[in-house]
Amino acid sequence: MGQRTLADENNDEIHLLDILTALARQKKILFTVPLIFGVFAIAAAFLIKPVFSSVAVILPPQQQISGAAAMLGQLGGLAGAAGSIAGLKNPNELYVAMLQSRTVTDKLIDNFDLKKRFSVETFDEARKILNGLVVITSDKAGTISVAVEDEDPKFAAEIANAFIHELSNLTGKLAITDAARRRLFFEKQLVSAKEMLENVETELQKIQEKTGLLQFDGQVKSIISNIAQLEGTVAAKEVQLNAMRSFATNNNPEFMRLQGEIQGYQAQLGKLKNGKLSSDGDIVIPTGKLPQVGVDYVRGLRNVKYQEAIFELLSKQYELAKIDEAKESSVIQVLDNAIPAEKKSKPRKSIIILVGFIGGGLLALFLALMRDAFQQSCKDNVGKYRWQTLKKTWKEG
Repeated sequence: MGQRTLADENNDEIHLLDILTALARQKKILFTVPLIFGVFAIAAAFLIKPVFSSVAVILPPQQQISGAAAMLGQLGGLAGAAGSIAGLKNPNELYVAMLQSRTVTDKLIDNFDLKKRFSVETFDEARKILNGLVVITSDKAGTISVAVEDEDPKFAAEIANAFIHELSNLTGKLAITDAARRRLFFEKQLVSAKEMLENVETELQKIQEKTGLLQFDGQVKSIISNIAQLEGTVAAKEVQLNAMRSFATNNNPEFMRLQGEIQGYQAQLGKLKNGKLSSDGDIVIPTGKLPQVGVDYVRGLRNVKYQEAIFELLSKQYELAKIDEAKESSVIQVLDNAIPAEKKSKPRKSIIILVGFIGGGLLALFLALMRDAFQQSCKDNVGKYRWQTLKKTWKEG
């Protein structure tokens, strides 16, 4: 009884020789299928158009603490407000994002007429195809690579270099570095100060045309000039103090120092103004008998001096910010320009052919075993019954 059970178990096992025998019966499939797949793989390897890759490598500007920022602090005014802007933690990520931006991509689509080249009608379609050709990466060494693949090696190199060119143009328009932000901040303030100065100069000119130019002694002119200068300095310092409130506490040493400076300037201003005053607090000439037209003139002159002081301070800080921006080397440094590739990067014929033969061989093994199992089951009475039942059930369903 035990011998019969052991024999039955041995008959139920799939022996290696059984598999080899089945494959031998289906040897035509084993040779034909891999051969067909191999032929198609060889044809595909030689028919697929070669693709060339061109790479441009750049070194983006690095965020640094500039020396001109310290010079701006000595001038006071608005330097602290602009200098408080934090630097970027990882500038390379920013430049990669700029290269991948729609602004840069659409510029290239226009310059190279890519909609016509890609045979598409919309920017979205052209943008999608172009993004599929470009790979932008940043490595740990701090460099950024722009790799472009295309069937035309010259076109691939031109596109890669164009990406770098458009990035340089974009960085020139945007405030990327700390110094660039300060320069942009002072530039806006300078435009506003210039407009105010032009307005008060126009008002003073109207007063002069209406009343005639009044002459004052040197002492009064000096007092007016000093008051205007101090008022302009106090106004600039107060702007800087308000900017510091967004990131510094009241106990901050720089904040406290700036408050002390403002209080000192205001004390000096009070001494000058409290010498001889008219009913509304304006400075008058020593005799105290200046007519109302003279008071209007003094007010206009004082406003002009005040705006001139503001404009002069902002001009100095703006020029220093421009120097600081130049020192930070915001120009994109090109390590390697993209050149037309001499050898194709795709397709690799040997890999395509090898994959074709291997894929064909695996498929041939599967088909051979399945076909042999089908043929053997059809020879067995039980197998025939099962196939008939399946066919009947399929028709009924």
